[in-house]
Amino acid sequence: MNRDEFLALALQNPANAAIVAELDRLALPDAWLVSGCLVQTVWNVLTGRAIDHGIADYDAFYFDPDTSWDAEDAVIRALHARLGHLGVKVEIRNQARVHLWYPAKHGLPYPPLRGSREGIDRFLTQNTQVGVRRVADGYEVYAPHGFDDVAKLIARPNPGPNFSAANYNAKAARWKALWPELTVIAAE
Repeated sequence: MNRDEFLALALQNPANAAIVAELDRLALPDAWLVSGCLVQTVWNVLTGRAIDHGIADYDAFYFDPDTSWDAEDAVIRALHARLGHLGVKVEIRNQARVHLWYPAKHGLPYPPLRGSREGIDRFLTQNTQVGVRRVADGYEVYAPHGFDDVAKLIARPNPGPNFSAANYNAKAARWKALWPELTVIAAE
């Protein structure tokens, strides 16, 4: 699977397309639709399931040096107001703030990020290390590990600085129940 094939499949989900478009309209700095909602849409198309099967939420990232909760909350409220009609759970987070709350929530260190791509790089699984955003001439897709695992329905751990085998195993078990065709690579 190449970039264009991935993008065409991921944007078949009207929620993905609407969120990417709204992020562009809001002109948030370094804004991306990321992770599972993109990959799981592709899995659903490839396996003939409903386009939104198993998608728990739609994650979006942006990177704003204003790390105040009030600034992030204003973005969350604005996006929810604009996308409430979709009837899906959209979670948008300022990646410049993650290091402020992640250790308390997950019990793991989280060094400050320098951009949204670095947040994508820290996902638990390599297959979900993807992001899509609008650019002047169409779309930009960030996928540091490419699309082979997505196309082959493979979940592979990403042993990065905040990796948790327990969290990976829980996520992989949920996915395997929803997509039995999935091959899960064990965490070492």
